[in-house]
Amino acid sequence: MDVFLVESYVQLVVFFVLLVIKIFAFVSSLLYSGEAYLAADKLNKPTWCIVLGIAVVLQLLPLPLMIINLAMTIAALVYLADVRPALTGLRRR
Repeated sequence: MDVFLVESYVQLVVFFVLLVIKIFAFVSSLLYSGEAYLAADKLNKPTWCIVLGIAVVLQLLPLPLMIINLAMTIAALVYLADVRPALTGLRRR
């Protein structure tokens, strides 16, 4: 098997995994109220929705924006690791 073919498959898998992560984070950010973000002492809802929406759009664009795309991936992971657990913790109480 050619090395370049394996690399292409790995890049394709990474692309789709990151796309799913960003879409999940974006949809999750839409589900909580603006008051929940304020109660959890996080950035407000419009800010997270805009950042994560841009992250999804940039993931879908075939532009060489690797640094920006990396920053948006980190933003989605921060949302999933920090903000979302804080928001779900408020819902349980």
